[in-house]
Amino acid sequence: MTQNTRTADSTSTATSTATFSGASAAPLRVAVIIGSNREGRFGPIVADWLLARIGERADFEVDVIDLADSHLPTALSYNPSPETLAELGKVTPKLAAADAFVVLTPEYNHSYPASLKSLIDWHNAEWQAKPLAFVSYGGLSGGLRAVEHLRPVFAELHTMTIRDTVSFHNAGGLFADDGTHKDPTAANAAAKSMLDQLHWWAWALRSAKEARPYGN
Repeated sequence: MTQNTRTADSTSTATSTATFSGASAAPLRVAVIIGSNREGRFGPIVADWLLARIGERADFEVDVIDLADSHLPTALSYNPSPETLAELGKVTPKLAAADAFVVLTPEYNHSYPASLKSLIDWHNAEWQAKPLAFVSYGGLSGGLRAVEHLRPVFAELHTMTIRDTVSFHNAGGLFADDGTHKDPTAANAAAKSMLDQLHWWAWALRSAKEARPYGN
């Protein structure tokens, strides 16, 4: 009886390993969300730095969702107007296709932008059982208070947030006029660590969902 149990366990492990190995072959898609749409925002400078870091890697394919290019209403609806459906069409397919997310957020009045909350609230299943990392920027706090407000919001949506973040404190003084980081060594190392973790979770969760749909 013991021998039969071991054989069954071995078969189960082999099947699981085969499933996970197959999942690892496809590239992972990450959606980078630029969370601010404010006039004169600093976000694109930080986004360019972040996208350059991701571009150095061969393990991610990138979609960019810039909330300055979409105009989702703050009034939610179960029956969106054609105009709202058009705006959703700019962002929903990218969220749905993503295996992982990076949210780039500033800090406004100790929290995150309304544009980002609107994007979050218009979606549900698109966020579920996927990992999400944060890059923040601001003054003394580096946007970290916005990040801490976002974590419980995404937890409600069954999104796995990565512990390590990249934050830019007094961000305006860190970048040159041409948008390059003046002293990027520490920031680049932090980004590598965060993206490594994001990739691990994205691969693990996608593999698990292929073996067993989330919630079933």
